[in-house]
Amino acid sequence: MVEAFAVASGKGGTGKTTSTLALGMALSDDHDVTVVDADTGMANLLFHTGLDDATVTLHDLLIEGTATDVSEATYERFGLSVVPCGTSLAGFAAADPGRLRDVVAELAADTDVLLLDSPAALGSKSAVLPIVLADRTVIVVEPTIPALSDGLKVQEYARSYGTETAGVLLNKVREPAAAVADQAGRHFGGPVLATVPDSDVVRAARRAGEPLLAHAPDSEPAARFREAAARLAVRDGDGDAVAARFKSAVVPDTP
Repeated sequence: MVEAFAVASGKGGTGKTTSTLALGMALSDDHDVTVVDADTGMANLLFHTGLDDATVTLHDLLIEGTATDVSEATYERFGLSVVPCGTSLAGFAAADPGRLRDVVAELAADTDVLLLDSPAALGSKSAVLPIVLADRTVIVVEPTIPALSDGLKVQEYARSYGTETAGVLLNKVREPAAAVADQAGRHFGGPVLATVPDSDVVRAARRAGEPLLAHAPDSEPAARFREAAARLAVRDGDGDAVAARFKSAVVPDTP
């Protein structure tokens, strides 16, 4: 079985990478999980997983003519297979985002769940491709009307390529957000997976270079992310069929 989720939002700073790793660790209790930093321009995953000194990253896999194998850019961390992306401008400039199709196809053959930590905006081929490749999208938003509006734009784009909405994750909630959660439930094509409170423990985890569920497994935010993961209900899928779909996916030139 394999299912690919794009973890996306309409703006930066919503906590996509924290959410991706938290969902991944929660899902890893029952599934083999691979997490890919598909944000080739503003990568963060390596800093959250203690891989900031990784010598081979997704950038190397996306540069034409290299002999780098996907396994060389895959690291075992916190019960997950992690494919970090580099942060250099040179690597970003040299990378061909279209090659992500083949990378994801190869990863799909040997995992149950693929989580693609996606870029925040929809302004380039590299930004929209993870949404195009995914089966479903988890949309991470802060509990404000503008953030919901941006998230809805992501959903509209994803649906135009046949990507369903797995649900919306309300993150960094500082006060009761029942009204916003109600609006999210009405307007998004999936449930509100969880409401995650804003917390210093989340920031402490990032400073420590650890995923939240490793740094503070008994914290309230960790419990909420586990709740969200439980609601995803991973679907069965044939790895070979999914890989073939990824390889043949249309790469949009512009959103």
